[in-house]
Amino acid sequence: MSSGHGSEQPGGDQMTLAAEQGRICALAAEGQRDLQEVAAAYPDLFPPRPFDPALFGNVAMAIAFGAPWCDLAQLRITNRAVLWGFAVDWQVDHEAKSRDEIDRLTANCLAVADGGAPAADDPLGRFLAELRDELAAAPAFAAHRPVWREALRKVLHAMAREWDWRQDSGSPPTLDEYLDNADNLACTVVNVVHWIHSGDPATLANLDALIVASDAVQRVLRLVNDLGTYERDLRWGDLNALLLVPDRAEVERRVADLVAHARELLVPLGTSCRVQADYLARQIGFSSGFYRSTDFWGAL
Repeated sequence: MSSGHGSEQPGGDQMTLAAEQGRICALAAEGQRDLQEVAAAYPDLFPPRPFDPALFGNVAMAIAFGAPWCDLAQLRITNRAVLWGFAVDWQVDHEAKSRDEIDRLTANCLAVADGGAPAADDPLGRFLAELRDELAAAPAFAAHRPVWREALRKVLHAMAREWDWRQDSGSPPTLDEYLDNADNLACTVVNVVHWIHSGDPATLANLDALIVASDAVQRVLRLVNDLGTYERDLRWGDLNALLLVPDRAEVERRVADLVAHARELLVPLGTSCRVQADYLARQIGFSSGFYRSTDFWGAL
């Protein structure tokens, strides 16, 4: 009786596939070790709960599977940029006690982005200054610094806007308003860091179009995240798209529409800068699988 595999040797394709997956997992493991060293250097930013080892591993794994053609040196700053985004999210959502605190945090971070020196008692600013200085070593940084600065500004203002929504529970945003604020996910700013650091001429020539596509992907990821983290968001008191509409199916339909739009944006980029179009597509694919069963954050 035929096994359905013809004359192929048993397990041949699977062996090759597993070898490649193992290589990517090794890249993630190296990234996790680096992130744990960063967290150890900033204990005030990264308390063990919810910043457990799995969180660092999840971040490194997402980046490794998103750009498996890169090595650790190419992905180190990308991993760290994601971790900085988690730190901001934690500070704004769970540590800040007033809007004045958030405004100071925003002003301090933008001052660092503009080249200022962070205060000794500002670990978030000191971590950002490290990222800025590493990114500044890239030849493309001088020309594209304003792009990074604007992406950073959008993240900070989006997180502050969500904080305002959470304080005024009687006037929640509409789903459209919520999606317009998807920069609070800090996905596009990480991609901008990744692209500037890469220095690839085709990538930089298409940077504006890539950012438009990244923003579309970011909106997809905002909803995919919310579909997978609803129970945790309820426990933590976080905002979630499922709290803004009466039917989960409405969010699922919006995800499908947003994915279709993102695909349309990625088609021309597949010709002009295929690697980065694949990078964005893989972000959607990885998150769609990841959030089916787990979350980045550890327990409180």
